[in-house]
Parts: sequence; C-alpha cells; structure tokens
Amino acid sequence: MSTHVATKRRQVVEHFQDPPVAQALFGHVRWAWIWLILRLYAGAVWVQAGWEKLHDPTWTGAKAGTALSGFVTHALTETSGAHANVQGWYAWFLQHLVSPYTAVWGHVVAWGEFLVGVALILGIFTGIAAFFGSFMNMNYLLAGAVSTNPILLVIAVLLMLAWKTAGWWGLDRWILPALGTPWRPGAIFHPDEREGIGSTAENAGRA
Repeated sequence: MSTHVATKRRQVVEHFQDPPVAQALFGHVRWAWIWLILRLYAGAVWVQAGWEKLHDPTWTGAKAGTALSGFVTHALTETSGAHANVQGWYAWFLQHLVSPYTAVWGHVVAWGEFLVGVALILGIFTGIAAFFGSFMNMNYLLAGAVSTNPILLVIAVLLMLAWKTAGWWGLDRWILPALGTPWRPGAIFHPDEREGIGSTAENAGRA
C-alpha cells in the first residue's frame, strides 16, 4: 500500500461525521425545544419524588432510613431463581453497603432526586444532572423497581447525548459559554482567549 493511499484512508477515517439527523438533534439549537419538553417532564418527576421524600419522616425525618430499609429488604427477597430480578452482586451491595446505613442513604436519595429535578427544570449543567439521574434510575432498576425508571433512563441518555444544546432554553445557554469545557476555554477561566473562540452553544447552533 502506497503512502499516498494510506494517508488518504486515514484522512477519511479521521473525518467520519454523525448522520445529519444526529447532528441536528444533538448539536443544533433549532431543535432545543425538544430537549426542553423532555427536561421539564423528567425534572418534574424527580422534583416531586425528592420533595415527597424530603418531607417524609421515614426518609429524612425522625425515622430516617425506615422507608429505604423496607425497599432494600424487598429487593433482597428477589434474588433467587434462574431469572432473579436482583442480581447477586447487587444484592451484596445492598446488604453490606446500603442496609447498615439506610439513614444516610435516605438523605442522599431524597436530596439527589430533588436536586437533579431542579437542575433539569432550570437547564443548568443539564448533561451532568442527566448523568446522575440515569445513575439513580439504573440503581432502582437493579434493585428490581421498574415504574417510570426505564422511561426516565432513556430520557437521561438522550439529554446526555444532547448536552451542548439540551439546556439552550435554560441557564446552560449562558453558563456553558462562560465556563467552557476542558477542550474549549470559556469566558471566565480563560478571558484572554475568548476572542475568536465562540461559545459551545453558538458553535452548536452553526453546526
């Protein structure tokens, strides 16, 4: 194989691009309204769930940990059979790392749900909020709780993929350009390099 051919093939590989549909949905602010709808739905679900737990004494009050203890106990009963709802390794995690500290975990769960919901509704650090939301969804599913978790998990994954524009109709519209990313300086941490760079959201809008 000649050097010219090898170089040409390497250039083709280096310039693979996403399909036009993916580029539009995940990188163009024109379609940010789609993510606004999904954000508000998921955010409302998380806020409601977290708010109820924050005002429930069995989660964060005088009897903190009681509700979570019952949840863990039920999950541990679903670890038997050829197609158990809860896998053995996760059962070990629940039994040894969650069950002894349910009072602490109760607060973590309640505040985690509430803060993820607030962040999604406001559109602030949307990708990060969606990640933590998906992490909680995965844990609930691993513990055998279905409910709306599959739907919320899918939404969270989509919001993570669309992190550049998912918060365009929200605070990320200003926060992301100000803070920047590890590979693109922002206005706050690299003020001397702002000229000619453009914002993450603006670049996404021109994609």
